[in-house]
Amino acid sequence: MATGWANDGAVQDQIDATVKDAIQRARRQLPTGPSLLHCEECDAEIPEARRKAVPGVRLCVTCQAAHDEEQAAGAGGINRRGSKDSQLR
Repeated sequence: MATGWANDGAVQDQIDATVKDAIQRARRQLPTGPSLLHCEECDAEIPEARRKAVPGVRLCVTCQAAHDEEQAAGAGGINRRGSKDSQLR
């Protein structure tokens, strides 16, 4: 059901675009190349199991968790809804 000037399926198109953008952003952040033996932040040894599980890993678990928290705090997302509520966040 279209509302206002929106075409049928416009909301779903926005949802699909948001998901596609998130997937592309996540893929760009994946490590590439050979895994390091030691963390590039703290120089702690990276266990072999982690190197096998995450090809191209560059950080130990502790530093990766801190990095992920920083990324999450800085990620505001993209406002596609245009509503007052989403603009106030």
